[in-house]
Amino acid sequence: MHLEAVSAGWLIFGDGFKQGVVRSLVKRLLDVVGSAVLLLLAAPVMLVTAVLVFLESGLPIFYRQERVGLNGQTFNVIKFRSMRQDAEKDGTPRWAGAGDARVTRVGKFIRKTRIDELPQLLCVLKGDMSLVGPRPPLPEEVARYGMLYSTRLLVKPGITGPWQISGRSDLTQEQSEYADVSYIQDWSITGDIVILLKTVVAVFKGTGSY
Repeated sequence: MHLEAVSAGWLIFGDGFKQGVVRSLVKRLLDVVGSAVLLLLAAPVMLVTAVLVFLESGLPIFYRQERVGLNGQTFNVIKFRSMRQDAEKDGTPRWAGAGDARVTRVGKFIRKTRIDELPQLLCVLKGDMSLVGPRPPLPEEVARYGMLYSTRLLVKPGITGPWQISGRSDLTQEQSEYADVSYIQDWSITGDIVILLKTVVAVFKGTGSY
């Protein structure tokens, strides 16, 4: 999407921004059922991952970070820790890049296969996240949003979404934000199912992961 194609009318009249009670309930039902089933299926993998993370670099096994969700409410996203314990010792969060020395050996594998994100299914069950949605932004990112980018906060962030299936590490900040806003504008159950299927393909291909 090009910036010049965006108008106030596109934001105001886009069907995706009118979530409605029925649509919200259907999406929540899919989230609860889907995350519960996935947690059961992934339990053995999560147990093995927890042991491997501990054996390589000790505690903590999980990594928690404050993110911004629906209507600007903050919550803690949870993942398996894939970096060294002192990766953010200066207190400044930074995205990992290719060949990032902070990523552990186990971390490289679980990031490549997206196993590190499985604990986020607990966030979905709790209601902080959805299976599919915009990327959950950091508070400092939200502080820089204009009207267009703030629309991402009209829905719950997702474990997967357009950013994750589009070669996420190759997208600029602006491109990822436009992809998220486009997702909301065109939201549908069918679209969510397509993104989930594409996520499976991205996992096997290792698309956009470090």
